[in-house]
Amino acid sequence: MVLDLTASSADLTRAICDIPSVSGDEKTLADAIEEAITPLAHLEVFRHGNTIVARTDLGRPQRVAIAGHIDTVPINANLPTRDIQVDGEPFIWGRGTVDMKAGTAVQLKLAAELTDPAIDITWMWYDNEEIEASKNGLGLLAADRPDLFRADFAILGEPSNGEVEGGCNGTLRAIVRTSGVRAHSARAWIGENAIHRAAPILTRLAEYRAREVMVEGLLYRESLSAVRIAGGVAGNVIPDACEVEVNYRFAPSKTAAEAEAHIRAVLAGFDVEITDAAEGARPGLDAEIAQRFVAAVGAEPRPKYGWTDVARFSALGIPAVNYGPGDPHLAHHDEERVPLAQIDAVERGLRAWLGSH
Repeated sequence: MVLDLTASSADLTRAICDIPSVSGDEKTLADAIEEAITPLAHLEVFRHGNTIVARTDLGRPQRVAIAGHIDTVPINANLPTRDIQVDGEPFIWGRGTVDMKAGTAVQLKLAAELTDPAIDITWMWYDNEEIEASKNGLGLLAADRPDLFRADFAILGEPSNGEVEGGCNGTLRAIVRTSGVRAHSARAWIGENAIHRAAPILTRLAEYRAREVMVEGLLYRESLSAVRIAGGVAGNVIPDACEVEVNYRFAPSKTAAEAEAHIRAVLAGFDVEITDAAEGARPGLDAEIAQRFVAAVGAEPRPKYGWTDVARFSALGIPAVNYGPGDPHLAHHDEERVPLAQIDAVERGLRAWLGSH
């Protein structure tokens, strides 16, 4: 598959979406990106697995890292892409259009065309964002080539409705366990039902009121939810074990340790095992380079409620924001679709900012 980087961002969106790249199967798309980018004389190109990095080296006083993942969640009869109208507005429909190949398409086009930007740029297109963190291409690249992450500011092309979403919430997962005693269900009083003992856990979660936390001028909303429950032995056995999986989305002003302490306080009295935690990212919009970016794209900054890879840049001390076309509510949706107007707007915004220094 040959990618034509002289095509419009919309056409590039169609082209890269029509190359299936479910997490773990990104090689074909990574090959196509590398083949299209490598001949461009103004870019140094590096490949790390199925992650492609291309950067300018013009000696500019500042550098921005602009990243986008190339994988998608599994396809569900929503490829190839097609053009549709919604309320008279043109959209591209199909897997990956929102999350986040439209943003990646804009980046590829600008990477090819901005041969003499006023700020040095490091473009990063990486794999395995949608699955476990241990396989994330951006994380693996940071571990092996930290030098490629030198930057004063970072932009992740995650869908943000063409607005600027600063930072992101952190996320924590925990398993809360109850135990009991097995017995025949005809003689339930002989046993102790572990599923019934989970009722207070669900009550606490149902009655939990999410906090709203102001961080650097942006109001982040937290959430604490049961996302899975497991228990039971057979249809005639009182269960002796039950597990409730809990997900806590916490404001970027909290550390993972503080989030864990909060979970343990809310669920005091129960056996709680923390299984996964990733700190959020402060918005960093007080940085002068970030303020110039926001002014150039003409967007009103908003908080990012979901966790994204901006946190990886934030952990390195690099202010980072999310900025890309597409409605985040349609990410992973079977009716995933992106408006052409947002693709064009994000391209114009990035082009204006990268040429305004």
